[in-house]
Amino acid sequence: MKITLIAALSENNVIGVNGDLPWRLPEDMKFFSKTTRGHHVLTGRKNYESIPKKYRPLPGRTNIVVTRSEDYQADGALVVSSIKEGIEHARSAGETNLFIIGGGEIYKQTLELADTLVLTHVQTTLEGDTFFPEFSPTEWVAKCVLRHPKDDVHNFGFEVMEYSKK
Repeated sequence: MKITLIAALSENNVIGVNGDLPWRLPEDMKFFSKTTRGHHVLTGRKNYESIPKKYRPLPGRTNIVVTRSEDYQADGALVVSSIKEGIEHARSAGETNLFIIGGGEIYKQTLELADTLVLTHVQTTLEGDTFFPEFSPTEWVAKCVLRHPKDDVHNFGFEVMEYSKK
């Protein structure tokens, strides 16, 4: 099973501010949905709760929520107590590509496990409180899969890059 981290990050690695995305990029959201649909997605509790209620659990995907809280419930999602448990569940279910969708701490703990990174590089630098971990681009082979300019609907331009581990 392949493990893919998928995220959108600013030029200074910001991925979130006050539990929310710091941008509105509809085409990137469509790309995220199309890419992850039909797969298992693994997320931390705080990131899961930051998804608007009407989209939880993310439709067309098996949602796995990692939390230390023993009594946490997420209707329509599988709740696990560790990243390892979530990965094992996806593997035993026959998943071919598990997507790690955040947040910052989950990315940090899974970066070394990743076979692929699908990163939307948002063309801005801004303040935030949640970050994607630093990684060495020289350890990965990169290819651009999508470019989108800033326009009246997208407050920043962006480029989606797929990094495969060398």
